[in-house]
Amino acid sequence: MINIRENISLKPYHTFGMDVTTRYFAEYDSVEDLRSLLISPILKDNIYLQIGGGSNLLFTKDYPGIILHSRITKIDVTESDDSVILKVGAGVVWDDFVAYVVSNNWYGAENLSYIPGEIGASAVQNVGAYGVEAKDIIERVYAVDVETGAERIFTKEECQYGYRSSIFKTQLKGQYIITYVEYKLSKAPLFKLEYGNLKTIDRDGLTLQKVRDSIIEIRKQKLPEPKEIGSAGSFFINPVVDSSLFEKLRAKYPSIVSYPQSNGRVKLSAAWLIDNAGWHGKRVGGAAVYPKQCLVLINENNAKPSDVIELASKIKNSVFEKYGVEITPEVNYI
Repeated sequence: MINIRENISLKPYHTFGMDVTTRYFAEYDSVEDLRSLLISPILKDNIYLQIGGGSNLLFTKDYPGIILHSRITKIDVTESDDSVILKVGAGVVWDDFVAYVVSNNWYGAENLSYIPGEIGASAVQNVGAYGVEAKDIIERVYAVDVETGAERIFTKEECQYGYRSSIFKTQLKGQYIITYVEYKLSKAPLFKLEYGNLKTIDRDGLTLQKVRDSIIEIRKQKLPEPKEIGSAGSFFINPVVDSSLFEKLRAKYPSIVSYPQSNGRVKLSAAWLIDNAGWHGKRVGGAAVYPKQCLVLINENNAKPSDVIELASKIKNSVFEKYGVEITPEVNYI
C-alpha cells in the first residue's frame, strides 16, 4: 500500500524538531510499492528524499518535493547451530531491532543500543558506538535502483564501509533506496566491553540484557531524549588525523582524548576538541551546545535552522583555528 499526503509538517519526522513542512509525504509497505512509486508521475515531477527516523537530518527550510518513508517492517530469521541471520525491513526502528535480538540472546548488536533511527539508515551511515559498528554485523544490503527499479543485493565488501561512511553516502549517493538489511549475529557469548565507560560494567552474572541496560543508562546520562529536546545526536564526526599531527597536539595538550587506529592514524574526540575550545553550553538564538555532551547541538528554544547552522559553523571554525583539525558535521543539511 502507498499512502501520499500533501503539505505535511515534518516536525514529527525528524528528531531536531524544526518547524518545516514538505509538499508531499509518501509511505510504502513493500518493495513492490516502492517500485511502483518510483515510476509514478508524482516522483517524475518532483525532487524527493528518502528518510528513516530523521535522526541525522537538519531541514534548513520547507522541502519543496516529496519525502519518502519505508514501512517495510518484516523480519526473516534463519538459524544455525552457532549463529543467526536476520533479514530486516528498512522501516524497522533500530532500537526495537536491538531489543528483539537481545531478548533472544543473539550477540553482536547490544553495544548499539538506544541509537535513534531505522534499519535502512544503519546501512547507509554505518552507525557505531562503544567500539562496534553496523558493518561488524551486516552481511548483505538489499536495495532498489531509483532509475530502473531493479533490485540489487550488495555484499558487505561492496558497501565499502568506513567510519560513518558507505558507498551509499559516496559513489552511489541517491542512486539506491535500501529495502532490507541482513545481519549475522552469534549465539555464543561474545561481549565487547573494552571501550570507554563499558569497562566499568560489573562482569559478575553478565548477560546481554545487563549490557544493553548499562549502555542505555550511559546514553541517557550523556544525550538528550529526542521527544523532550530536539537534536540529531552527535552533530560532528570524530576526526581522524595523521600520527604526526597527533603527536604535536599531544605535546601541547597532554589530556587530549584519542583512539589509535589500525592504519597508524589517530581518531580524536570531537567532543573534547569542542569542549576545550570553550563551547560548553554556548548558544546562538534558540540553538545550543548540550551541557552534558559538547558533541550534541540542541533545539533548546524553538530554534530556527539558521541558528543551528550558524552555531555549527562557529564551532567548526573555532576548533580549526585552535587545533588545526577540521571537524565535519555528521548531520545532513537538507
